[in-house]
Amino acid sequence: DNPGRNTTADDPPRLQTAPTMASSSETKPAGLFGSLMRRSSSRSTATTAASSGGTAPESKADANAASAAKLSADPDIVAEMEKLNATGEAAESKPKCPFGFSAKDEAAEPDPCPLQLPLRLHMEGRSHAPTRGTQWLLRQVGGYPALLKMTQAFYSRAFVDFQLKQFFNDIHDPHPERLASWIAEKMDPTDPIWTVERQTRPQKVIRLSGGYTHVVHDRSSAHVAAWNSVHREAGKEGDHFKLDDSRIWMRLMFWSAREQCLLENENFAYWFVGFIGHFVKIYESTAPMFARESARWSADPANIQTYLDNGRRMDDVRDVPLREAARDVPAAEARDRTWPYEEL
Repeated sequence: DNPGRNTTADDPPRLQTAPTMASSSETKPAGLFGSLMRRSSSRSTATTAASSGGTAPESKADANAASAAKLSADPDIVAEMEKLNATGEAAESKPKCPFGFSAKDEAAEPDPCPLQLPLRLHMEGRSHAPTRGTQWLLRQVGGYPALLKMTQAFYSRAFVDFQLKQFFNDIHDPHPERLASWIAEKMDPTDPIWTVERQTRPQKVIRLSGGYTHVVHDRSSAHVAAWNSVHREAGKEGDHFKLDDSRIWMRLMFWSAREQCLLENENFAYWFVGFIGHFVKIYESTAPMFARESARWSADPANIQTYLDNGRRMDDVRDVPLREAARDVPAAEARDRTWPYEEL
């Protein structure tokens, strides 16, 4: 979750009732997504025209618009939006977890997992779905408080990482709390703490590169804001997350999980690596095959020390093309087309 930074006193934000995006030199209606979606629609029309004999070369702006459209159409994100719209008053009378557990509780006494271990990801259609097993697993590792410690450790590293820090508009926003509650709700939806927070999240206007303003209101708009962060390198504004960004993100996440002893729970480690592998693909389609390699990276203290000594730069990953990067993945993992999902 990458919400934006506060504007300064010299440039006060003007709160708006709907997400908007306005250039410093011209007014553009319907907001960031509206602007990007219109460009994506125009691109589709141009592509149709090209198939009839015309030409429609893809510009960088067209490519970025296509990335935003793909993100907003992702089945998991669509499911999250549907749940947000359906929750409403139901959040006030949410059902009890079958284990009598709230994600805000401390870990309970161990009890048998209701499903066969190790847990693979369960899918309903093309969207991830929780099970009684993931509810049990959340309970075993300590619930939301344990996940929060992990995400706090993760963001303390991401904020100072040479490459990832450019994606954050405002490091003072509650990034750890939002990510931890998102993971917890994905494991146990009977306590929709992330969905409820989204319903009450302040509609804060942020400033993006190019003089645009934008309202972050969900996971899609947060990541589009990250792509357009004021801290992006010149020429890369609007570019979506690449393979190297995704690998660095996963390495820091699994390092943080390991530091907080969550990976010592073999059942959680197996499920969590697969969980991250599933959700990282919407940001970079080739990234899932590197999830297990990214988890192993922090098991060797020498890797961490090299990273720190190098100014928090992962030069073994940065700007490395897919063909070369794939050499880091064991052949058996590269060929595995079923992981991390349940067998059909």
